[in-house]
Amino acid sequence: MLALSWSPTYCEEQPKDREQCGKKLGLVLHGLWPQYNIGYPSFCTKEAYAPSQAQAFPELYPSEFLFEHEWEKHGTCSGLTQTGYFQLSQALKSKVAIPLSYQRPQKPFRTTAEGLKSAFAEANPWLKEQAIVPFCSGGGRFFKEMFVCLDKSGATASCGADVVKSAAKSCGQKDFLVRNIK
Repeated sequence: MLALSWSPTYCEEQPKDREQCGKKLGLVLHGLWPQYNIGYPSFCTKEAYAPSQAQAFPELYPSEFLFEHEWEKHGTCSGLTQTGYFQLSQALKSKVAIPLSYQRPQKPFRTTAEGLKSAFAEANPWLKEQAIVPFCSGGGRFFKEMFVCLDKSGATASCGADVVKSAAKSCGQKDFLVRNIK
């Protein structure tokens, strides 16, 4: 599962994160997570993160913290080397085309889960709508992040029922606000 966070919402909720929130970002990579049919593995080995990875992939994550956190929690369960895990993360992140309305919105806008899924599916013909799952915060009022569900080869796959249920609960309003980039 490829997790892409909406930086404007993250920065409203975590304004002290100067490393990420000092930049004017939209969708950023939160992580690439191996998944079970229900749930996910985490912290599978004690292999420490090598800081040289941040220099090798300078645009991959919005903060240094995420490199270490994502490797230790999820990458160690991927069966890949650190370099292989970050290469795959970069390749999959780059594969997702961001629809124009989500690239650098100057003003906030409202949409629905179906509207978001449709926009991303239209911009990514390879991606099925069933593989796109938005999550919200603030009682379902704000777009927070989206998951893109993939199989082991990186092809589109339907998200698990647990993920779909959790997303529907998080975005329980009829629509939600996509904050603008400030």
